[in-house]
Amino acid sequence: MTEAFPPAAYEREDESPDARFYDVPRRVVHIDDGAIAALGRLYADVLPPGGRLLDLMSSWRSHLPAGFRAGEVVGLGLNAAEMADNPQLTRHVVHDVNREARLPFDDATFDGAACAVSIQYATQPVRLFREVARVLRAGAPFVVSFSNRCFPTKAVAVWLAATDAQHVQLVQTYFEASGGWTEVSTENRSPGPDGDPLYAVWARRDR
Repeated sequence: MTEAFPPAAYEREDESPDARFYDVPRRVVHIDDGAIAALGRLYADVLPPGGRLLDLMSSWRSHLPAGFRAGEVVGLGLNAAEMADNPQLTRHVVHDVNREARLPFDDATFDGAACAVSIQYATQPVRLFREVARVLRAGAPFVVSFSNRCFPTKAVAVWLAATDAQHVQLVQTYFEASGGWTEVSTENRSPGPDGDPLYAVWARRDR
């Protein structure tokens, strides 16, 4: 078994092609302003400035903080129009990670990677994390953030059945099961009781 759980864990209510579901640009953010600001602060703390970054499962906003200077930000997602509207992307690639987990990049291409509020849709998360490790340089961070929002028909069963605390444990499991990671960290970055929660798990590509 190449994934952390049996196949039923990654089943979804809507098993139609993801490219069809995301074909129409939505241009919405999935967390509120407070959580967006908290995510920006997390990125400022963890992602390397001046590096080449991968925005995995990208859309029309990457939530890098104002003033953050990256050498390049490459978006990989399903909707070209949304990513074309993302002012923080240098370029973008349309690619369905659920159809093909292998990422269309060479080994050791990036200095950091991020996946914002989208990991709940990954049907091959362990394979995907293994691929992210492959395209990162040694010591580079991969930041996975999530809240309590999702498109429920496209989220995998194991995610929908879990609590927020269990989501943190689940993403930790993806890092551990995929191998190639060190310094796995978790943090509750929620800005306060009146807004959207924000949780993050990140690790560094093993040297």
